[in-house]
Amino acid sequence: MNVFGLFDIRRALDEDAALAAVEDGFRQFSAGAAQITAVGHLSFASPPGDCHVKAAAITGRDEFVIKVATGFYGNADGGLPSSNGFMAVMSSHTGEVLALLHDEGYLTNQRTAMAGAIAARAIARPDSLTVGVVGAGTQARLQAKLVARVLQIDTTLFWSRRAERAAALAQELGGQSTSLNELCARADLIVTTTPSTQPLVTLDMIRPGTRIVAVGADSPGKQELQTELVARARIVVDSRQQCIDHGEAGWAVRAGLVDSASLIELGSLLRCPAEFSPHEIVVADLTGVAVQDAAIARSVWLRLQAAKGRAAGPIYPLFQ
Repeated sequence: MNVFGLFDIRRALDEDAALAAVEDGFRQFSAGAAQITAVGHLSFASPPGDCHVKAAAITGRDEFVIKVATGFYGNADGGLPSSNGFMAVMSSHTGEVLALLHDEGYLTNQRTAMAGAIAARAIARPDSLTVGVVGAGTQARLQAKLVARVLQIDTTLFWSRRAERAAALAQELGGQSTSLNELCARADLIVTTTPSTQPLVTLDMIRPGTRIVAVGADSPGKQELQTELVARARIVVDSRQQCIDHGEAGWAVRAGLVDSASLIELGSLLRCPAEFSPHEIVVADLTGVAVQDAAIARSVWLRLQAAKGRAAGPIYPLFQ
């Protein structure tokens, strides 16, 4: 077994190839061609943080993946990254550990941003020119860059509870920082990226035709969107079961405002695109599905194997 560090992982990641792999993972999942485990959650109050454990196996693949990812949101104040973790690539034939990808949360962050871009492309109006990003952390930065690239967005707006962080991110990426009300009024597509446990975006802020990609509510108790807003929208989910359990959609389903049967899985939407009215609100609820981890880890693992065969780059054997 080999342990690959962040340097090798970053070098091995081909963004376009991984984006295509993650998109295919969603299709396979909704087609019933993938197994995923129930998500394991740990939450920490002081300092605030959480840990997720996910695993997936896609039918016909030689490997499956187990992922541990943490998010401690106060780390930035101490100069530390908010994310950490690793992915284990396992043989689906023998159960052996083939590789440990010590990505320090990098691959989780990348696959989350890719899911946001994939969902945005699936639900966005063709005339979308402005994206609004709620939050100013790692995911806000990644989502802003990738969504803008995939949709060829002209203008990116940023809002955060900490205005100075939104302003810094806007300056870094060439966007604009603004109030949350103005962001919602101007944006054609809104991406929410916070760990909030209280709704930030409400129905009265949103104009008809707005599309929303919600990535922050990835564990029980989190909520970025007002329940009434979600209830008024067409809802796309990465996993029906997960989103009912701990996504934005779950709040509306438990309140009796949304029929769970009406939820559209993203993989199904990718396989058979739906027509959305230009005037309807559409919400993509993304809780993070383990097939994303399996897809991006495999993409990197195959390139690392190829590099190993060419003796390109350092590899760190755990056992001799």
